[in-house]
Amino acid sequence: MATVTLKGKPIHTIGDLPALGSKAPDFELVKNDLTTVTLGDFKGHKVIFNIFQSIDTGTCAQSIRQFNEEASELDNTIILCVSKDLPFAQARFCGAEGIDKVETLSDYRDGNFGKAYKVEYIDGPLQGLHSRAIVIVNEDGKVIYAEQVPEVVNEPNYKAALEALMDA
Repeated sequence: MATVTLKGKPIHTIGDLPALGSKAPDFELVKNDLTTVTLGDFKGHKVIFNIFQSIDTGTCAQSIRQFNEEASELDNTIILCVSKDLPFAQARFCGAEGIDKVETLSDYRDGNFGKAYKVEYIDGPLQGLHSRAIVIVNEDGKVIYAEQVPEVVNEPNYKAALEALMDA
């Protein structure tokens, strides 16, 4: 179980992020057109998982904007923004913001991604949602970077994530 804080008050996830060097857990997530994808659909690419609580919060929205801006400079890299938001809300946000270089995916159906990556909150006011985290997987499906953001309202360390990606 990982402990993070929400404005200084502790809340917990169901576990720790996947270990560096481990095989990334598989999942099934829903795209904006309501089709599903799995980890295997991204085989041969580097994948940045930008994981967060809700697209309708300022910090989460900023993380999507930031990665969308960085995406055009990344070779063979796909950025997946994952939350439990409905695909309709994700599509609305991306359309309104002009977000077109990242893909939003929803874990609303059964939460299998949140459980597999150990980011699901088990208590507190955000129980059932995903904690803010970054996980990067290389072309071989191995975890090369993982960051659990310790304070819910803070942004992830974009620079460290991108440096880990460039070093891979």
